[in-house]
Amino acid sequence: MSLHDLDQGALVLARTRAHSPGSERVVAAYSRLGEHAACWLALGVSGALLARDQERRRAWRRGVRVVTAAYGLNFAVKVAIRRRRPVLEGLPPLTGTVSGLSFPSAHATTSFAAARSYRGLVPAGGLYLAAAALALSRPYLGVHYPGDVLAGALLGTLVAELWPATSRCTRGLAMTP
Repeated sequence: MSLHDLDQGALVLARTRAHSPGSERVVAAYSRLGEHAACWLALGVSGALLARDQERRRAWRRGVRVVTAAYGLNFAVKVAIRRRRPVLEGLPPLTGTVSGLSFPSAHATTSFAAARSYRGLVPAGGLYLAAAALALSRPYLGVHYPGDVLAGALLGTLVAELWPATSRCTRGLAMTP
């Protein structure tokens, strides 16, 4: 069995299990929060505006830059790879998409970049839960292969890990598990 076959099989499973009209509406609405990294950028900008000290403001602004860079890099990879979105006969996508390109998932890329960048500023568990839910919403809705999501999660984590810290204190905030 090839990787493509595994990816296709996992997508069919995600697209056909635990579906009801209500769950599909909820998942689609939640997934829309991740369009263009909107929820993650809003969190970072809000955190920077509300932070009471300069180091935390710097850490929030760093996170915004990381998420923005991850989004841009994701787009560049999509354009270079040019993998088309999945098409499942009899199972149309349950949400619209910005482009016809699939690899890697921008929702996963920006979500995991944000989770890695904002940990230490807000509880990491909640960040990673929200990131995973946004990422997994994409195969559920039929707009990404699971492999696209995995690649996006890895790309976002890598961008956040490699992004330089702005100061010793910020580095400590950003690296707190």
